[in-house]
Amino acid sequence: TDFGERIPHIEVQYFDGSDPYKMHNYYTQLYNKLVFNVLQERFGEHEAVLFARSATAGGQRFPVHWGGDCESTWEAMSETLRGNLSLTLSGFGFASHDIGGFEGHPPREIYMRWCAYGAFSSHTRLHGSSSYRVPWNYDTENDTSASKALAKFIDAKHRLSQYIYAAAIEAHETGVPVQRHTMLEFPTDRNTYHLDQQFMLGPSLLVAPVFTTDDRDTQYYVPSGKWTSFWNPSKVAQGPSWIEEKVAYDDLPVLVKDNSVLLVGKSGFGKPDWDYNDGLEARVYELSDGASVEAFVPGGRSTEKAAKLRAERKDGKVHIKVVEGSLKGWSATLFAQGSGSHLSTVTAGDDGVSFTL
Repeated sequence: TDFGERIPHIEVQYFDGSDPYKMHNYYTQLYNKLVFNVLQERFGEHEAVLFARSATAGGQRFPVHWGGDCESTWEAMSETLRGNLSLTLSGFGFASHDIGGFEGHPPREIYMRWCAYGAFSSHTRLHGSSSYRVPWNYDTENDTSASKALAKFIDAKHRLSQYIYAAAIEAHETGVPVQRHTMLEFPTDRNTYHLDQQFMLGPSLLVAPVFTTDDRDTQYYVPSGKWTSFWNPSKVAQGPSWIEEKVAYDDLPVLVKDNSVLLVGKSGFGKPDWDYNDGLEARVYELSDGASVEAFVPGGRSTEKAAKLRAERKDGKVHIKVVEGSLKGWSATLFAQGSGSHLSTVTAGDDGVSFTL
């Protein structure tokens, strides 16, 4: 549902006599509701989805919304993130944007940074006005790094599909957005209140998009706890602290919060809608002594839940098991800094998996 926000209010008369000034914002609500209801009638309940550009209070019921026609600049990329955070802080469960910017033609460095950010948004779209936003347009015969980088990020998103789906169910049931401001997860840490260049994707992943070239340092903040790199689990940061580093174009700071159970699929699926309860890897990150953490596996339709896993640590042992539903061919990996179990992956048996620290 493109547009909807440019409804005039001067010298305009509505058929029912409505006040044109009051109708300006409400028009987009009617517009999105109409299309949403038509899609629901066509495809069935819980099957309708929009890609909407405008909204007002109450528009949260008709997702998804994206940021509109931004420029292809560093400033526009950072403005896009701030806009998405503002939207999701207003009760919208999902947020998207045009990767690379809509207007103009993004230079290679902006395009690659925006691809990384876009792949870890709730919804991912390559879209532009005067040029195609495909990565091979940025490749040469001797350098295919743009395509390889985007393939890496999209493969990671496919592997995280069930995690993002679970966050989408949470957004539907509670209103907590998929892409959320850091302070929503850490409300007592006042350092998080002003952070507008990073976000949490679901409850466990901290994502810090990069707004500069690969030869300059970027900074991001990690709240209290141990934070493990999603890409390189041997790299663990202790918070609260600021991290300053140079980031390659085919990389993106994605860190996993301690006391998390992150369920990931196999690499190379090539699509987001695979069988979520078959072949999962349960990654348990830096579980504290006495902690008990759960994660559920979506069933793949609506808000269905196929299984629930629980990880518990007690007396130097970590046990991971299915406590509801069932999983097929799953395994578990424990990430525990300084222990012999670090980076150990074990195929689950009937009683789950146990690690000794």
